[in-house]
Amino acid sequence: MRVFSAWPDLKPILKRWYLRARHSVFIKKTLPQLAGRADAWFRLMRLNRPIGTFLLLWPTWWALWLASEGHPKPEVFVVFTLGVIVMRAAGCVINDYADRNWDGDVKRTADRPLATGEIKPAHALVLFAVLIAIAFALVLTMNRLTIYLSIGGVILAILYPFSKRYTHLPQPVLGAAFGWAVPMVYAAQTGTVTNTAGLLFIATVIWATAYDTMYAMVDRDDDLKVGIKSTAILFGDQDKLIIFILQLVLLFDLVLVGRQLSLGDAYYWGVAFAACTVVYQQWLIRDRKREACFKAFLNNNWFGIFVFAGIVLDFAFRQQVVAAL
Repeated sequence: MRVFSAWPDLKPILKRWYLRARHSVFIKKTLPQLAGRADAWFRLMRLNRPIGTFLLLWPTWWALWLASEGHPKPEVFVVFTLGVIVMRAAGCVINDYADRNWDGDVKRTADRPLATGEIKPAHALVLFAVLIAIAFALVLTMNRLTIYLSIGGVILAILYPFSKRYTHLPQPVLGAAFGWAVPMVYAAQTGTVTNTAGLLFIATVIWATAYDTMYAMVDRDDDLKVGIKSTAILFGDQDKLIIFILQLVLLFDLVLVGRQLSLGDAYYWGVAFAACTVVYQQWLIRDRKREACFKAFLNNNWFGIFVFAGIVLDFAFRQQVVAAL
């Protein structure tokens, strides 16, 4: 009763706090400004375009299901799923920071927040640091090997946007950044990095190189004007052929993964359906039209879905057989 009797004395204090807050600069000006910029922050982290997150998630989930033989640890699944979302956002922020002086001259990127001045470069760097801190806090819940490996992931994420200035191979660097989650997953799930993790890492690098070359084909003319390098420019007239060769090597790599782990028919059916998307993507990019190349890039989401579905179904069928015995 004494606790509740003190309540009347708190009322004038709370009222004063309320009135001060109501008339404060933060509530009147700063908060509305932040809310008005919410859309710009959202776009800077590319949360309005989840395709990049999915393309990073699929190899992460491939590795997680394979490393755990269909039984991923819940904590590892949650940490890496959230980590992928956060790191992809961080990668987009540092990419736009690096490209802020060039994006305005490229049709597809002219309306990005840093290019238009909606967000200041210094603020973008602060956001990048916050996102990296969140990702590192997540990985600190894992074992020591996973924590050590995470340092390489951050380095690759920072290197990628600047690699466009000095080399025509930023796409493989992006692939390495995307694929780095694979050895980290194996380390978190099993405490070691196996040969299968190496094959999956290579598969992710090849896959990202292929689909990001399609993406770069959309901007090739603009990139040539502003001096941005890419595999689309490096490959030139042989771009379609080289992308096809990369996709064939990717499929062969996935078959090797299946053989190494003695996976069953469901997995190979998943790879077969993924191969069908390769044929469709080659048809889309046949004339190198911007819209079609971008559509082919987006279609890679289905490639990831089919492979993941094959992995999940294979282990599910295997468990049913064991249960029946």
